[in-house]
Amino acid sequence: MIEGVKITNLKKIDDDRGSVLTMLRSDSKVFKSFGEIYFSTIFNKSIKAWHLHKKAILNYACIKGEVKLVLFDDRKKSKSFGKYSEYILTPNKFFLITIPPFIWNGFIGIDREESIVANCISLAHDENEMVRKSYNDKYFSYNWNV
Repeated sequence: MIEGVKITNLKKIDDDRGSVLTMLRSDSKVFKSFGEIYFSTIFNKSIKAWHLHKKAILNYACIKGEVKLVLFDDRKKSKSFGKYSEYILTPNKFFLITIPPFIWNGFIGIDREESIVANCISLAHDENEMVRKSYNDKYFSYNWNV
């Protein structure tokens, strides 16, 4: 696991009308601050990668479909420097993944239908606070198998 990344099991309540999926509460141990909530949709075999935040903390949960989230740690002073971690996000095994600043991340849609990832990020969007690279950038030695 990448140093500083936290996994929080989440509550999902199903009944004959649908589901309630609880994502993040202000009294959660991983909650730091509210910036904004947004939803990112992704199609099967599409890739949204790579990016990192210099200040913001990410809180991802998949509310529809299934995605593979990939993290890469290139923080030189980290115990997990140079490591990749993969996570399957889906409401069927519902959890929150909290990602600290300076962790590269990206995801690929692996459901046949469109998937939806929710992010409750600690800061409002600021393009100057982000770094982006293409999913096939030579900096990364990750094979997305697409």
